[in-house]
Amino acid sequence: MAMLPKNLPRPEECQGAQTLWYDKKKYVAINFMVQNPKDVEVDIQDTYIVLSCKDVDDNNMYNHIYFYDKVMKFDSQVKIYDRSIHILIRKVKENVAWPRLQKDANLKPNWMAVDFENWRDWANEEDEGMAEYEQYVEMIQDIGSKKGKPPAMDDLDDLSD
Repeated sequence: MAMLPKNLPRPEECQGAQTLWYDKKKYVAINFMVQNPKDVEVDIQDTYIVLSCKDVDDNNMYNHIYFYDKVMKFDSQVKIYDRSIHILIRKVKENVAWPRLQKDANLKPNWMAVDFENWRDWANEEDEGMAEYEQYVEMIQDIGSKKGKPPAMDDLDDLSD
């Protein structure tokens, strides 16, 4: 059974909710920063998301975002908090880093930003870990090859006076 779009119309007077996002290996996380959100409606489709709600002052908040790549609309979570609406959406292509949230690279809304507090450069993490491991193995082998006879200790001062 296909999930039909909720068809959330854009209110005449509205503003975009401040949006922070970050990329994970399997998911994209989106935080819509809305103070005491109410009447929250979220429409997640394969290629876009729409958020419609009201904030603490009854301002209409509306965001429509076309995703960088396809998502699995059925594998998503929406959690509403006092100061934000947190959404976790599974990517169709796992282990592929998204350089941006939106499809259009030229579109840079002033209400959207990367959540650097939660961002991790996981795409290069495995390569860095392997390089560190190889460096460690090399160091151990180097120490092992320099093993010879123990150093002479006859040049140490006699500490017992």
